[in-house]
Amino acid sequence: QVQLQELGGGLVQAGGSLRLSCAASGLTFSRYVMSWHYQAPGKEREFVAAISDTGGLKKYGDSVRGRFTISRDNAKNTVDLQMNSLNTEDTGVYYCKASFPRGSDVVYWGQGTQVTVSS
Repeated sequence: QVQLQELGGGLVQAGGSLRLSCAASGLTFSRYVMSWHYQAPGKEREFVAAISDTGGLKKYGDSVRGRFTISRDNAKNTVDLQMNSLNTEDTGVYYCKASFPRGSDVVYWGQGTQVTVSS
């Protein structure tokens, strides 16, 4: 079965940094676009960052561009999200997503990890 496991969430003060990691199993990792999304309490899930199957292309949501960096290691089946200059609006549950890029609607989600930024 396909599993995506997020690690690295926690409590951090505003202005601080966290690094999230997502470990994938049960799929051919290098075939998938990987992305991070977050969901604040009472809100819909929102896009944070994405990285292409080879790692050559990256996209970021407007609110995180310049602060967050996405990366992947296809040999280890992992994708990371380095989060710097965190603010209270970044608080929420962060989810790892795997999607096949060639016209398929197949998608897999992790269970999420909580990030809380205190003022």
